[in-house]
Amino acid sequence: MKKIIFTLLLVSSLIITGQEKEDKGTFTLSGTVDVYHSSNLKIGSLGSVGVLSDVPANGFGLGMVNTVFSYEKGKAGVVADLAYGPRANAANAYNGAINQLYAYYYATDKLKITLGQFNTFYGYEVISPAGNFNYSVSYLFNAGPFSHTGLKLDYAASEDLSFMLAVTNPHGITAGANTTSDYQLGFQTGYKDQYFNLAYGADGFGFTDVLYLDYTGGFDLSGSFFLGINAGYANSSDADSGYQGVALYLQNTFSDTFSLGLRTEFYTTTSGTRNTSQSAYTLTANKSLTSSLNLISEVRYDTSNDVTFFGKDNVTGATLAAVYSF
Repeated sequence: MKKIIFTLLLVSSLIITGQEKEDKGTFTLSGTVDVYHSSNLKIGSLGSVGVLSDVPANGFGLGMVNTVFSYEKGKAGVVADLAYGPRANAANAYNGAINQLYAYYYATDKLKITLGQFNTFYGYEVISPAGNFNYSVSYLFNAGPFSHTGLKLDYAASEDLSFMLAVTNPHGITAGANTTSDYQLGFQTGYKDQYFNLAYGADGFGFTDVLYLDYTGGFDLSGSFFLGINAGYANSSDADSGYQGVALYLQNTFSDTFSLGLRTEFYTTTSGTRNTSQSAYTLTANKSLTSSLNLISEVRYDTSNDVTFFGKDNVTGATLAAVYSF
């Protein structure tokens, strides 16, 4: 009898312990830190083009520290993504230290509901340098939305096909209350890693009819060679202005620790009075020193017949950056 009681107590203890472990959920901590040196190779000219920072200049610079706290339990979870530094300020000027802050719930295995502030679904490049091949950013990245505050629904129809719908505040006022009656609608459809993105509505900068269209995708041309593509278009009748552009990302992996890429971009700002165009060519080398530390060196050439760069019609910059991911 004692053995039976002891066995029942042991089994009960194991069941309770297992339930406690299951109820605790999963907590993860991750993030990035990046620093860099930039140099304008044009004699007699200062400043850097494309280095995402609120204080672009020659010399050494700080990127940002990005710390992501996430907790998931059952079908629900939360993410608190905090970012500090000049890079975060340049991309997230309206949000303070909050890069992302949202809660999510899996209504079904295929439907995910997200509420809060989240980085944009729009475009090829992202705020954190760890998510990009290049360290400098494209004109298309700078032109499009960075983050949104609102509600989105992600539906995975299959392993290859997905849809997303979003209703958000105008992206220019992602932090704090929306003091207007204006909103922005978002849509995305993806098929085999090719994505069509759309956003329409108020931009938070005084215009209510801004249309953003974007294609983001890429193809493996061989076992080591990849072609990425980003094409973007935006227009507002109220503002009588917009933009259009395309960026191609040619990347070749030579080993597990070294890869080389060329980003070619053509970008035009449109208006009812005058269009201005510029192009940029960025050669980037990625070297993994460890599984966490990546060294990025690049040379970027920007040129235009319509605009000037620090008083010049073209500029060549060199950047060396260290990006640590944890």
